[in-house]
Amino acid sequence: MFNALVMEQNEEGLAAAAIREIGEDALPEGDVTVAVQYSTVNYKDGLCLSPKGGGLVRKYPHVPGIDFAGTVESSTDDRYKPGDKVVLTGWRVGEMHWGGYAQKARVKADWLVPLPEGLSAKQAMAVGTAGFTSMLAVMALEDHGLNPGRGPVLVTGAAGGVGSVATAILANLGYEVAGVTGRPESADYLKSLGATRIVAREELNETVKRPLEAETWAGCVDAVGGAMLARVLGQMAYGASVAAVGLAGGAGLPATVIPFLLRGVNLLGIDSVMQPYDNRLRAWQRIASDLPMDKLEAMIRPAALTDLPQLGADILKGQVQGRVVVDVNA
Repeated sequence: MFNALVMEQNEEGLAAAAIREIGEDALPEGDVTVAVQYSTVNYKDGLCLSPKGGGLVRKYPHVPGIDFAGTVESSTDDRYKPGDKVVLTGWRVGEMHWGGYAQKARVKADWLVPLPEGLSAKQAMAVGTAGFTSMLAVMALEDHGLNPGRGPVLVTGAAGGVGSVATAILANLGYEVAGVTGRPESADYLKSLGATRIVAREELNETVKRPLEAETWAGCVDAVGGAMLARVLGQMAYGASVAAVGLAGGAGLPATVIPFLLRGVNLLGIDSVMQPYDNRLRAWQRIASDLPMDKLEAMIRPAALTDLPQLGADILKGQVQGRVVVDVNA
């Protein structure tokens, strides 16, 4: 028997979380059973923890948690054996498949990645989907020509999970980073991660009539979308790229094609859920080498399973700074 945070529906069809003791026979089918050590909290987790599951949860009872790291307990797949350290992000785990808010999880071997050398399970979950997405974004920008000599890089939603890790990685690689935040109290936090300039959200969250403004940014990791992304596209340098990773500001894009046609700007979509294995491995290896661990530790906010309902509500309101690390055994 082990503990899990289980979402259960009432007669009105609304779900609520409860800590339950369940047996291994309740776990879904899969190749590998993992003794989970840590999980984390992402925006999707907040949706899955909400009364209606955010449109992501299809069946109840359900165990959320789209990320986890731990140790293989048993495996029917030759790629993994008991004692192996593994990490999981994506693949609709925690949404359609039971996830990491439990002391044990059972998943397909294809969904796992070996924990990189030099990275602990706790550190991996301080990274989580948010940090993994950040690394994918940085890699995509670099693959499209970004280097530290081209100029400043903008990070929108910089105090959030994706933005925090992106800021730390870019600064560590030698980039000049400008962080956008709507919370003035986050300025010192972002500077501690390596941001050299703080941009108030109000400067960018309204569209302008001009499709092009001064060429300001050599690259951008955008976690906001909406009007801010439209505005930023018109401020990109010639041939620069924006890696789009989120939609905190809305799914619409009130933009024109002018930045693409006259400045050769690239809009790069970043998906972390169905990312192929080889690129996952590349990203995790880059995280282990390029994300300064002292900066990562500074982002961590510790939590237990009992804290998750409140944290889920908080992250949907944009009130979670940095990275929550959930000790499922606490």
